[in-house]
Amino acid sequence: MFSLIAVAAIVQAAQTTQPVIVIHSGTLIDVPGRTPKRNASIIIQGRKIVEVRSGFADVPGARVVNLRSSTVMPGLIDSHVHLGGLDDRLQARLQAPVRNEEDEAYTALTNAKKTLAAGFTTVRDLGGDPPAIRALKGAINSGAFVGPSIVMAARMISVSGGHGDPVNGVNRELAEIGHDHQTNVCNGVDDCRRATREQIRDGADVVKIAATGGVLSNVAGGLNQQMADDEMKAVVDTARSFDRKVAAHAHGTSGINAALRAGVSSIEHGTFANDESFRLYKQTGAYYVPTLLAPAAAYKDGERGALTPAQFEKAAAAKGNAEKSFARAIREGVEIAFGTDSAVSPHGKNAEEFALMVRNGMAPADAIKAATVNAADLLGVSAVAGTIEAGKDADIVAVEGDPLANIRLLENVGFVMKWGQVYKMGGRRQLTAAD
Repeated sequence: MFSLIAVAAIVQAAQTTQPVIVIHSGTLIDVPGRTPKRNASIIIQGRKIVEVRSGFADVPGARVVNLRSSTVMPGLIDSHVHLGGLDDRLQARLQAPVRNEEDEAYTALTNAKKTLAAGFTTVRDLGGDPPAIRALKGAINSGAFVGPSIVMAARMISVSGGHGDPVNGVNRELAEIGHDHQTNVCNGVDDCRRATREQIRDGADVVKIAATGGVLSNVAGGLNQQMADDEMKAVVDTARSFDRKVAAHAHGTSGINAALRAGVSSIEHGTFANDESFRLYKQTGAYYVPTLLAPAAAYKDGERGALTPAQFEKAAAAKGNAEKSFARAIREGVEIAFGTDSAVSPHGKNAEEFALMVRNGMAPADAIKAATVNAADLLGVSAVAGTIEAGKDADIVAVEGDPLANIRLLENVGFVMKWGQVYKMGGRRQLTAAD
């Protein structure tokens, strides 16, 4: 039961500027990975969770949200998105000459709204225009705009000609312009230290490297290791001196293993892993972020002519292998955090990743944990997100039915709360002035 002091504090808050909301949940997955609770209440004051208790609490002056027929759980977390850019790869190529940073910023805002409506209350943006994403992050945090909380990486650090080099395969005029704005391209240990510091200067909460080639870079260089071992180690050591983690884009086996040896905190994609990869995952404790939606989406784009020949060749090579590596990672007990690479696949469809995870051997309960507890740990936000517990932010979602029995229910989240504000109720968005 509430203490008299707690009741008095809540009643006082309800009468002042801090609203009090009580959510009545039929089934509550408050800490994914543990047994769900039946018939429980979540008491929220302002943006914070005050208490989780058994039964349907009656708090004087509080607004009651009736989710007694629903499964309630923490807000979902996507560890790998790109909020900027058009979802349609062909349109992105056709419109590139006429789109400015301002266009990308407004597109990012639209994508952020889609992502929150899909139930993802926190995301890690792993590569975009730093001023635009930093401004969007600040605007969302201030309440000016609607969207998920953002952990951002600024630009991906790459070697010249590598996956993150923005001037691959463009004409000489664009190449000259691009070279003038490259803070993320580095060659050699000292230069990679410089690039790391510049991304942090530009707002990076986490640093991302291109350890290997990538599908969507327009260079016929395969998917093997591109950044040298000592360059990766220089980035990791420099990032640590600023208390930053490093995420490694890595498809090919040699690049995955080199990045793990260098001390990265996560491998993004991890398409071609071998015995040594799985040994290193477990030895280092690094997370694997599989992004299973991305390879299939990229290959479909190639089939309809939306990719260059170099891109399509790499998409064909990657197709299907990510799922094989993921299935083995499950068997090997590797730590997995949920991520989609949304932008390669459409924004707002993030939850479709869950079905691929379950189809390839992950239990639904573990898939939900990967998108809450594990992802919060990887992003360094466990103090405020990932579970429904007293003192944490009121980031909460709900679905009708039991997602532990049917994971695809998460593709149709009916209730979304971010920082104590109801954004979606009964499947309908609750619009604010910022919309």
